[in-house]
Amino acid sequence: MVKYPIGIQSFEQIITDGYVYVDKTDLIYSLVTEGKIYFLSRPRRFGKSLLVSTLENYFLGRKELFKGLKIDGLEKEWLEYPVFHVDFNGIDFTQEGKLEEVIDFRLTAWEEKYGIVPEKNLDAGLRFIRMLHVACEQAGRRCVVLVDEYDKPILDVLGMSGNEDGESLETRNRNVLKGFYSVFKAADADLQFVLLTGVTKFSQVSVFSGFNQPADISMVEDFDTLCGITQEELEQYFAEPLAGLARKYGRTLPEMRESLKRRYDGYHFSTRLVDVYNPFSLLNVFRYKEMRDYWFSSGTPTYLIRLLSHAGEGLDELTGKYYDPAEFVDYKATVEKPLPMIYQSGYLTIKDYDPDFGTFLLDFPNDEVKKGFVVLVAADYLSTDTVKIRGALTDMVTALRKGDPEKFLGLMTAFLADVPYSLRRKTDARERERYFHQTFYLILRLVSLYTVYAEKESSQGRLDCAVETEKHVYIFEFKLDGCAEEALRQIDDRGYARPYGADNRKLHKIGVSFSSETGTIDGWLVG
Repeated sequence: MVKYPIGIQSFEQIITDGYVYVDKTDLIYSLVTEGKIYFLSRPRRFGKSLLVSTLENYFLGRKELFKGLKIDGLEKEWLEYPVFHVDFNGIDFTQEGKLEEVIDFRLTAWEEKYGIVPEKNLDAGLRFIRMLHVACEQAGRRCVVLVDEYDKPILDVLGMSGNEDGESLETRNRNVLKGFYSVFKAADADLQFVLLTGVTKFSQVSVFSGFNQPADISMVEDFDTLCGITQEELEQYFAEPLAGLARKYGRTLPEMRESLKRRYDGYHFSTRLVDVYNPFSLLNVFRYKEMRDYWFSSGTPTYLIRLLSHAGEGLDELTGKYYDPAEFVDYKATVEKPLPMIYQSGYLTIKDYDPDFGTFLLDFPNDEVKKGFVVLVAADYLSTDTVKIRGALTDMVTALRKGDPEKFLGLMTAFLADVPYSLRRKTDARERERYFHQTFYLILRLVSLYTVYAEKESSQGRLDCAVETEKHVYIFEFKLDGCAEEALRQIDDRGYARPYGADNRKLHKIGVSFSSETGTIDGWLVG
């Protein structure tokens, strides 16, 4: 019987207790022999902590744990190094002083281990520098430092208001970490290997001022599959549970693979675009034999909700576009520009690469993330709760699949009428119209895992919205405080339907009028 290491981050426990382990140790061997100081960014629950634990056991020389793994035939010496493992997981840093308390606790424990007498008025950075030097001298080998989720003390407080003195906890935590991480430059001669993992990229985070810049392997193709599960690994390590899942759902193996791929695959971490599955969802599917939204349901970062609540860009303005890496890779997220944080948190991923321009197409990695993220955004945007939104979708989906735009629009009207009208979009006519466009787009993304276009270009201009299903194509044009007839006439006058002239699917042209007074649809016409 296969045992799945759900929530288990300890490499030792996975090996000794017989849990399934996807062998990445050949990549780990390359990592430790090719460089010295690294940074790796991956979304939450993607195996970063297991990677750190595996490295810790490797540098402790625990050869017996790696017997039969790929690294067993590569490593010959199995030397033991002093290892300093800093794990910021599972700690709430929203309390003032918590970060200082955690660092002091770690340093005190290490000082006791190496027999170091604490000195008064010595800050955390200097204590750590002294620690590394003493440990190096005692062991006769340089030290290894592994920092898991290095940026959590910042992310926990991102965007929070300041204290009575005007200093934000984010600024305070940055300064504390800056002093702590600065040791890596001063202690360079005492260091063998350093790895920092996290969500946000280091280059724009001031905590690394004066730091020997790590080699960022977050988008390096040699290590793009270091965390997560590839299609090849899925079929190699999970052949039996995959077959069992296919039997349960009454599908062939190819059909089952395709269902899993659509729902949980689709992450890419380099220009070679190797598909990587979210390991947390995949392991849960095999453990419970049910295809559910495990990763998204495991928790949405509060910092992301804070950013989204103030975002100046709609979801349709962020997804399905090509970006220069500087726009999303480097840490520059603000409440007005949330794209870097959305990407780095795993809610968007690379879907294509244009080598001529060096740009990347960003979109949702898979159906699980798309569905969950759009519900999250819609709940905030429409000032309602996710349960209410999910409950309104089934009948809308059925109407679209059956080609019944009249029923769909009726359901949409009733849904909008029951949603509190957001005052933040009624300052001027242009913003009011944008509010309705964005609202309609979000709901269409919710009711369908089909193709949805907003502001789609045509030879005569931009149509407001188009939805493509397997058997139907819907073209929508909106008018705020106008008339549905005018909206429908514009579809014909500007030739918005021409790109679908040779399409075998049934075409529905729909003019929709919104009322800024009632906050919902006040008329529609289907052509």
